[in-house]
Amino acid sequence: MKALIIEDEKPAQAKLKRQLSKTPFDIEVVDTIDNVEEACSWLEEQQESIDLVFMDIHLTDGIAFDILSNVTVTTPIIFTTAYDEYALDAFKVNSIDYLLKPVDYEALTKAIQKLQVLQNNQDHTATGQIDALLDTYNQKFKKRFMVRVGDNIKSIQTEEVAAFGAESRDTFLYTTEGRRYIVDFKMEQLEEMLDQNEFYRTGRSFIIHRNSITNIQKHSNSRLLVDLKIETHKEIIVGRDKVKDFKEWIS
Repeated sequence: MKALIIEDEKPAQAKLKRQLSKTPFDIEVVDTIDNVEEACSWLEEQQESIDLVFMDIHLTDGIAFDILSNVTVTTPIIFTTAYDEYALDAFKVNSIDYLLKPVDYEALTKAIQKLQVLQNNQDHTATGQIDALLDTYNQKFKKRFMVRVGDNIKSIQTEEVAAFGAESRDTFLYTTEGRRYIVDFKMEQLEEMLDQNEFYRTGRSFIIHRNSITNIQKHSNSRLLVDLKIETHKEIIVGRDKVKDFKEWIS
C-alpha cells in the first residue's frame, strides 16, 4: 500500500512514519507535503500512484479542505488533526477516519483496518465511512494526554487531570497528584478537546476539572476565588462576567 502524508509539522510527519512502520501493514510513504499549493499539484499529477492519504487539517498556507475544493480526491483519506470541529465536514469527502492528535498506534491501526474492510466490501463503503466517522465524532473528547518526562513519554488519563494552566508561552497539565507537565496545546485547543461537562475555563490562565474543586468563595469586584486540591502557579479567579455561567456549570 502506497501512502502520501500531508502534514505541516516535521515532528508529526516523522512520528506518523514511525508508527506506520510498526503496523502489521505493508505501507510505503511515497512523499510528504506541508502546504496546500504543493498538495494540489501533487494530487493532480500523481494521485493514481497512491492508495491512501494521511491529511492534517491545518497546513502552512491554508486548511485541508482548500485542497479538496480544488482537486477531486478519490483516494481514501485518513485525517489527522488536533481539532475535532471539522469531523462533520469530513463526511463530504472520501474519508475513512478522523484521528485526533496525538494519534496513537492503536487508533492508527484500526483506521487502516477500516480501509481494508471497506476495500473488501465496496457495496457498503458509504455506510462504513459514515459509521466510522460517527464513532470518532461521538468519542471526540480526549481520553488521555502524552507528556514528556525527561527522555520518556508518559500517558496521563483525562480523569487524572486536575487542571490546565497557561504561564508565559507554556501550557501546563496539573495532575490530581500535584505534578505538572508541559503539553503541546494552547488553551483554545484544549477547550475544544475537553468535555465541557467536566472541565471549565475560568479565564485566560486556567481550565479546571470539577472534581478538583475544594472551595469557592467570593472575591473582590464580584468575582470568585476557586481553590483546588492541588497547588497552581497562581490564584484561580472567575471573572464577574463568567460568574453566572460558572455557577450553572458547577451546579
